[in-house]
Amino acid sequence: MSTIEAVDLHKRFGSIPAVNGVSFKVKEGEIFGFLGPNGAGKTTTIRILTGILKPDSGEARIMGYDVHKDPVKARMLTGVVPEEANPYPDLSAWDNLMLVGYLYGLSKHAAGERAARLLKLLDLYEVRGRKARSLSKGMRQKLLVAMALIGEPKVLFLDEPTSGLDVLSARKIRSLILDLKNNGVTILLTTHNVEEAGELCDRISIINGGQIVETGSPDDLMIKSGLYTYISVKFDRPVDPEDAAQFFKDWEHRVQGSRILLICKESAEPVVRVVEYAKARSLSIIDIHTSPPNLEDVFVKIIGG
Repeated sequence: MSTIEAVDLHKRFGSIPAVNGVSFKVKEGEIFGFLGPNGAGKTTTIRILTGILKPDSGEARIMGYDVHKDPVKARMLTGVVPEEANPYPDLSAWDNLMLVGYLYGLSKHAAGERAARLLKLLDLYEVRGRKARSLSKGMRQKLLVAMALIGEPKVLFLDEPTSGLDVLSARKIRSLILDLKNNGVTILLTTHNVEEAGELCDRISIINGGQIVETGSPDDLMIKSGLYTYISVKFDRPVDPEDAAQFFKDWEHRVQGSRILLICKESAEPVVRVVEYAKARSLSIIDIHTSPPNLEDVFVKIIGG
């Protein structure tokens, strides 16, 4: 059974199709990335899956429960960090957490224990008595994460969880996400930080124009993209352009003075050939540098940028 399941979701706002036939499944204990440009349909899909919006057609399920037919059962299994949200501004950080704990049916003692643990984990314990309105944006974002976790959900939706955080806080959140995965929590993550998605996610779906255009692991997406690796080699003296052209004829290349640039699908065989070329001509390799495509390159190519 899939932990999160979207089945042919459709949602229009007037004449605009925000979500147009979105389907995917997220396995138990998986971090599933959901990426797309602004207006692609990410947030609308998340709102449908978390029960905030009702789709025009299609089904959304959490651990087998239909989000709109069994909303209470689905939501009790779920924690959510929305893209645009704030804690209750006139409640303290502590009271925000205690309130959400009560909504999950926790006793005062259990809610207090979990609140203290989460506040310490996210470096908020010292400001637990301050009203949320007085906290910095980064502190409020971390408090929202704590509020999503106090019910110890089986499924976690994170919509831009590191947005607005400083480098250290963002690293802490990413580390926490990996710890949650290791403890069996299923996570659906949206982020504009494509490299963050590549670091965290087991699989990624890319959505554009309300439709999913590609799904796979970060490595799978790299391979499917057909993008190239660049290998730049500098020798201790100039090379013969005609000789180099003949030797490296299997790959697109450029020769300029003592430097050769190879453009290839993978780097292993070309690097071996570079070493063979240097040995056969008594050249010393001063510098060799490979530049493989990154996930941001793949993302831009897939969405047609």
